[in-house]
Amino acid sequence: MKKAFLVLILILIAFNLSFAKLRVVTTTQDLASIARFIGKDRIELDYIAKGYQDPHFVDPKPSYLLKLRRADLLVAVGLELEVGWLPALVKDSRNSKIISGKGYLDASEAIEVIEKPVGQVSRAEGDVHPFGNPHYWLDPENGKVIAQNIADKVSQLDPANSEFYQKNLDDFEHRIDEKLQEWQKLFEPFRGAEVITYHRTRGYFARRFGLEVAGEIEPKPGIPPTPSHTLEIINRIKADKIRVILAEPFYDLKTPESIALKTGAKVLVLPSSVGGVKGVEDYFQLFDYNLNLLRQNL
Repeated sequence: MKKAFLVLILILIAFNLSFAKLRVVTTTQDLASIARFIGKDRIELDYIAKGYQDPHFVDPKPSYLLKLRRADLLVAVGLELEVGWLPALVKDSRNSKIISGKGYLDASEAIEVIEKPVGQVSRAEGDVHPFGNPHYWLDPENGKVIAQNIADKVSQLDPANSEFYQKNLDDFEHRIDEKLQEWQKLFEPFRGAEVITYHRTRGYFARRFGLEVAGEIEPKPGIPPTPSHTLEIINRIKADKIRVILAEPFYDLKTPESIALKTGAKVLVLPSSVGGVKGVEDYFQLFDYNLNLLRQNL
């Protein structure tokens, strides 16, 4: 009787383990959105930075530690985007899976990184990312690379569901290809248009959709606007008849709106992340929203 009971217990344990979901935590909502397309109901998904927050600056909270302590996999943007807050959280989580690297994924692997600094990087240049521009998810083609990285990693950690993850990856890539054709066709009349941005966020987006970033409100990355630089931007807008100034939801709009008032340009609040504004709930909606808003104002 005891032997039969033990066999039953072992069967139940094996059954529960076979249906245990992989616990995935991402640093941003963008990564979470892509991970959701890959893992669907086979993963338990959570994220840290919300889309309306500046991912460079996230205040660590006890709730974030709890998420990391339970995680089987942490997916980060990398390229030092989260360098100001993530290392301490990982250390304090004491999660051996993440700390050892087995349960950690840098989603920037295989990304063609742009704007890599040449020569020695100095703080005098502002908050320069020494490994290049980390806002690579704003190119849909890079979304496919992120998805591939996630699919490979979850398949490695959960081989029983690898075919499921691969099929979802194929579906995601196919949908990106279809949407990218649609987006580029709709945006074709606006290729070559000049824009001003607040931060050096739109490099990948601009390259993919043919925009020209004529300048940034920040004189250097992470450095608040100065009167002299603001005057330069005003003169550039007037000279080139630039129609829009782009800013993320988390930036102070006082300077952009002042510039707009003096030049006739329009300030557009464009989210750089899923969840940045109401109605942008997944990776595809992020591009739908941004491109439609730009088309209406260029």
